[in-house]
Amino acid sequence: MPIADIVFPPLPAKPKREDVPKDKVLCEYCTAKCCRYFALPLETPTTREEFEYIRWFLLHDHATVFTEDGDWYVCVHTVCKHLRDDHLCGIYETRPQICREYTTKECEYEDDWVYDQYFETPEQVEEYMDAVLGPGGERIGDGRRKKSRGRSIRSAKPALLPVLGGQG
Repeated sequence: MPIADIVFPPLPAKPKREDVPKDKVLCEYCTAKCCRYFALPLETPTTREEFEYIRWFLLHDHATVFTEDGDWYVCVHTVCKHLRDDHLCGIYETRPQICREYTTKECEYEDDWVYDQYFETPEQVEEYMDAVLGPGGERIGDGRRKKSRGRSIRSAKPALLPVLGGQG
């Protein structure tokens, strides 16, 4: 039987956060998104060299870069080695402090979270870098300054118009 002909039973609907019974833990209904990646903060890139490091990150499998509220992060998509098949922690009693401090109060249980910017390829970073640095710029704003250095962004002042009727 071809796999396309297999009928899978429907998955139960995931309850909304507010509908989870008070005697249950939100994690029991989640796919453990928080255990499937880690993100580390980055300095906000302002130079071509700093953007090149970000491009380098994205040359590696399972890495992305995102911004959220103006802050930059490198994200490594990898599953915790202690995540069980039921999406719960296999070392819950001895889990690291960062896991202990993480709560479900504002976790990623819902599927509607988005990032301000999300980069998956080095080409996306290069395009963004060229846009914010300008052509040939090494720092934010350089491209425009180098191209226009010493010149106003306004058009040249036009010649004065001759005065009519006053010459005669």
